[in-house]
Amino acid sequence: MGEIEKTQETAVLVGIINRNQDERQVNEYLDELAFLAETAGAVSIKRFVQKLDSPHPRTFVGEGKLNEIVTFVKENDVDLIIFDDELSPSQLRNIEKMAEVKILDRTNLILDIFAKRALTAYAKAQVELAQLQYLLPRLTGMWTHLERQRGGIGMRGPGESEIETDRRVIRTKIARLKEDLILIDRQMSTQRKNRGDMVRVSLVGYTNVGKSTMMNMLSKSEVFAENKLFATLDTTVRKVTIGNLPFLLADTVGFIRKLPHQLVESFKSTLDEVRESDILLHVVDISHPQFEDQLNVVTSTLAELGVGDKPTFIIFNKIDAYTYDAKDEDDLSERQQSNWTLEELKQSWMGRNADPCMFISAKDRTNIEGLREMLYEKVKTIHAARYPYDNFFY
Repeated sequence: MGEIEKTQETAVLVGIINRNQDERQVNEYLDELAFLAETAGAVSIKRFVQKLDSPHPRTFVGEGKLNEIVTFVKENDVDLIIFDDELSPSQLRNIEKMAEVKILDRTNLILDIFAKRALTAYAKAQVELAQLQYLLPRLTGMWTHLERQRGGIGMRGPGESEIETDRRVIRTKIARLKEDLILIDRQMSTQRKNRGDMVRVSLVGYTNVGKSTMMNMLSKSEVFAENKLFATLDTTVRKVTIGNLPFLLADTVGFIRKLPHQLVESFKSTLDEVRESDILLHVVDISHPQFEDQLNVVTSTLAELGVGDKPTFIIFNKIDAYTYDAKDEDDLSERQQSNWTLEELKQSWMGRNADPCMFISAKDRTNIEGLREMLYEKVKTIHAARYPYDNFFY
């Protein structure tokens, strides 16, 4: 572990098995948490899991389990303890006192990644607002000391604690950021209106499923794409032409399980592009072992955003990376999805979906022409209904 310590922060991951998530789900969530930690720049070296009916109100896990975690952390000089669920302010304080190392929960970790990924002033303002809303109820003297940013009249009064002053600074920042975002929202709304009534298509999906790679391929542009979670935060819109038919294609921020509600609120305006789209292309990483769970997370999130009734077409990406476990002939146990060949999966999904779905590899450009043809037909149908006397394209 010596080499790891020199280059990266080390972390242990903590999750609980309860009535809402069984052991299989917890292991999947911790796999994802490890990927989140890696994206943020830390390497996870051990996992701790406990069965509880519900999180302990004081310490999330039982105090005995927490003592076990703290002992391991101190003996191995671990830098971080990361919990897979959001900690309450009191839980965070109690765990910090016992562990005496940095404590992160899933929400804080995702916010940290968003902060690192934000490039434009708009994305930075959205992330900062979400961070401050998360931070406000969790201020403790142990780890939060904001710089004094108020001067003259209105400075800290007699008897006012440092934390109370910090709260006042944060509330002022939150109010300013909300005002800034309202102004930017108006500007972006005007930009969307100025694009005219072209047909709009949005790429949606779980984080790291290949939306940006598809965007680059279809629009022949260079949108940032990387094998990391939340590589794209800002919505990117490009004009795409297939045949002689132009339309607008948008690449949006990816979804994830347990997406922090602070981020959902802050990024609602970013997702206006999805709300105003005519067609949604739901991109799914079929090579991921839990791709169906990821698909369901995105579908439910779209429903929460009020766009569940929009024409949506599933694009199964990364067929080049799909693998399966072939069963032995004498294995009489029931076949699992992991035992299905790609052709069997195709038949299954094509049979159960009323709308067409596509199986592609954006990386290897497999079946890309089929995708372009399908997209052309869908856009043409909407364009013809919107402009019934426009025969230029047909």
